Amino acid sequence: MCTDFTNLNKACPKDFYLLPCLGRLVDHNAGHEVFDFMDASRGYHQIRMLPEDEEKIAFFTDYGLFCWNVMPFGLKNAGATYQRMVNGIFTNQIGRNMEIYVDDMLVKRKERGHHLENLKETFEQLCASNLRINPEKCSFGVTSGKFLGYMISERGIKLNPDKINALLHMKPPESYKDV
Repeated sequence: MCTDFTNLNKACPKDFYLLPCLGRLVDHNAGHEVFDFMDASRGYHQIRMLPEDEEKIAFFTDYGLFCWNVMPFGLKNAGATYQRMVNGIFTNQIGRNMEIYVDDMLVKRKERGHHLENLKETFEQLCASNLRINPEKCSFGVTSGKFLGYMISERGIKLNPDKINALLHMKPPESYKDV
């Protein structure tokens, strides 16, 4: 379901809750030996709307008037709201053995030895908060992987090969307008 929240977003005050700095997140994860990459399953839809706010995001279909009872995509403050929620859930892990950017989660460990303890702690928090992950977008116990558009590993940071290939295969400009 796609709903246009343009007018609501214009009327809604901005939530200035800061998202984590991408550069810091990527830099702090390089040099670890083992990683778990996780992605929340339909992230925003895991947040219940306040009953008094449901009517503000009502929409019409051929079958009548409906309201979202979970947070839909497209709301101005959805990212900040979601980040605030996961920061609260994982407050004891963030910066220590985990990093999160909205619905992208990374569990990390310098040595393989206590890796399962970190993962257990993460899954306990996921279960306690009823937060679901998408198993198709997860990788566990790996030595490298993509996080926020970068390849990270024990050796450091590399650009995502998909992005490099896109640049290498880009057609050169043929006119001033193309530039």
